[in-house]
Amino acid sequence: MGIQIKPNPLAAYVVRAICTELISPVRDFPGPPSTHWFWGNFKEILKDQDSGLAERWAQQYGPTIKRHSFFKAEATRAGLSRLVGPGVLVVEGEEHKHQNPAFGAPQIRELTSIFVDTSIQLRDIWAAQVSKDGGVARIEVLHWLSKTTLDIIGLAGFNYKINALGTDANDTPDKLAEAFEALFAAETGFSIVGLLQALFPVLRRLPTRRGNTFNKSRATIDRIAATLLADSKRQVAESGAFETGRGRDFLTLLVRANTSKEIPAGQRLSDEDVLAQVPTFLVAGHETTSTALTWALFALTQNMAAQTRLREELLSVSTENPTMEELNELKYLDCVVRETLRVYAPVTSTSRVALRDDVVPLGTPVTDNRGIVHETLRIRKGDTVPIPIVALNRDAGLWGPDAMEFKPERWESEPAVANGIPGIWGHTLTFLGGPRSCIGYRFSLVETKALLFTLVRTFEFELAVPVEDIGRKPTAIVQRPTVRSEPAAGNQLPLRVRAVAR
Repeated sequence: MGIQIKPNPLAAYVVRAICTELISPVRDFPGPPSTHWFWGNFKEILKDQDSGLAERWAQQYGPTIKRHSFFKAEATRAGLSRLVGPGVLVVEGEEHKHQNPAFGAPQIRELTSIFVDTSIQLRDIWAAQVSKDGGVARIEVLHWLSKTTLDIIGLAGFNYKINALGTDANDTPDKLAEAFEALFAAETGFSIVGLLQALFPVLRRLPTRRGNTFNKSRATIDRIAATLLADSKRQVAESGAFETGRGRDFLTLLVRANTSKEIPAGQRLSDEDVLAQVPTFLVAGHETTSTALTWALFALTQNMAAQTRLREELLSVSTENPTMEELNELKYLDCVVRETLRVYAPVTSTSRVALRDDVVPLGTPVTDNRGIVHETLRIRKGDTVPIPIVALNRDAGLWGPDAMEFKPERWESEPAVANGIPGIWGHTLTFLGGPRSCIGYRFSLVETKALLFTLVRTFEFELAVPVEDIGRKPTAIVQRPTVRSEPAAGNQLPLRVRAVAR
């Protein structure tokens, strides 16, 4: 009779991580020293609040560095999957290709009126508050921008009226909005339990308050999504051809593409795969854009000359209901959006896992700690490669010594060296690049321009607290502003808002 020894998952993980570190091809590469035997540099990165830690490391150790972390891509995917389910943000390989719908200019053109109309609803809410407060109001803009983009994504994504702004007095609080906000709030901030569950799959089975919130919220979202899918399938069956109205939303577009005779039956998505895109689109299309808009307004309070110049351009437009083409023709608005997404990319970093062994040529040779010069980087199958999006966007070697500063004018004559950045848009990595780039970047850009168009031509913005009091707090996906002196208030950006004198 033998003795059965049950493996210890925690010990196995630690041993595997240590062995991986010891035999790593980059073990002698320069980089910051580990500050903890287990966390490595993780806590430093978590506490950085986008103050330029990655940029300082690059200046000190060079463009290719090693950092210590046991937090691998699988753990990141697990946390993201719990938030959005098995949607296009999470799946890999052929499954990702099948779930990857197209968002071309014709579809975005049809949706622009939704962006503009909802922007005007927000404008009117703020105008009423400014008038009520005697001409100047303190407004927490992140809160309102989040509600606005949620309303937009409801209509543009699913032809579903969420009414987060509360402009329709006859509507009761929406269950989808409540479930989504609870879901995202549960994932905001740092949790030791959540981190350990991400690192060690065996711990994910343990019941927690956060887990219960996730399960309840996801059940509500899935139930409503199933109803929306049934409506979309019925609409496609009745109408067939693309049309304005119900046929222009994301879900119906996906259903129509999925039922096309040109797609082989084996490549069509199941109902479960289609449903998985609902929370994915809510998160990717709502949180990222509201965060980008919040940072855009913050940046404009710190560069009043840019705010004034932008307003002058916007007021030169004769209509308050611009088309997509009219928005894209506004050159300085485009510069402001580009610079915001360069300096304040909502998603500050990500990572990729090597699917096979490879050798990557280095643009700048690296001299390791033993004095050996490396002109290539050997990567093993399964290695995690961090991608510091914001650090690359603000690389002084590309953008000059003022790379950390918000200067929209730099886009009027951008440096030629920036053309080498392999991003899908704007010579930055904000929307990443390649097959895993952001599929909704056109949607986000036009939505952002529509909101800035309406708000900046109507209001003047000033920061309501000292700039030193503004911090940055990471959530599950994005990094949002906070007020350091009001930590209990969570993510926020209070601005002093007044109407533009015409």
